[in-house]
Amino acid sequence: MEVNNPLYKNQGIHVVSSIFTIDRGICKVLLIQRSNEPFKGKWALVGGALYNNEELEEGMLREIKEKTNITNVQLIPSKNYSKIDRSPLMRMLAVSYIGVMDIKKANLVTSTLKTQNAAWFPITDIPDLAYDHNAILTDAIELLKTKIVATDILKSLYPDGFTLPEIQMVYEAILDKTFDRRNFRKKFLSLGLIEDTKKTARFGGNKPAKLYRFKKNIENKNVF
Repeated sequence: MEVNNPLYKNQGIHVVSSIFTIDRGICKVLLIQRSNEPFKGKWALVGGALYNNEELEEGMLREIKEKTNITNVQLIPSKNYSKIDRSPLMRMLAVSYIGVMDIKKANLVTSTLKTQNAAWFPITDIPDLAYDHNAILTDAIELLKTKIVATDILKSLYPDGFTLPEIQMVYEAILDKTFDRRNFRKKFLSLGLIEDTKKTARFGGNKPAKLYRFKKNIENKNVF
């Protein structure tokens, strides 16, 4: 590597996160509204430039904290984006992540030094975003669909457990499908992904239903 080679200069790294939640049966993603140029006033995924003294996930968690006040989201690496002109300022690579969290535990700040608003948007109603964030979000949604049928990523939505009607609502919202209640229950229980907590809870005003939780170390399985 020739340190003085001009082709190495004026490059940076963006870290970008698609943070999802389920709000009354609707899958939503967290967006921030930029208060600085470039793209002042545009909505964007949560993210920013990586400092040269931090690792990728460390920088991502810092950006999330600084721009939303959220500190309790678990991140999963998504994809990298390297189009030369994705930023009008300089060459900026992007490293993206996804996360899922309980909306009730998001102590969201809607205004910071670099943002003028923050809000949860339904994934079916996304505005024109800054940079290439629409493409990043599209890929993030596809990864989320993959992860919810093969991992325990949804555990953070229901750390204390969930009823089967609740978890069916989540799968339907993210996968944009409708499942027959009996077939869903039979299939989900047969996969060995969850276990009975021996507790009950009410969902939607109905009679108490069993509470389940995801087992540890779930194997890769095609749920639906």
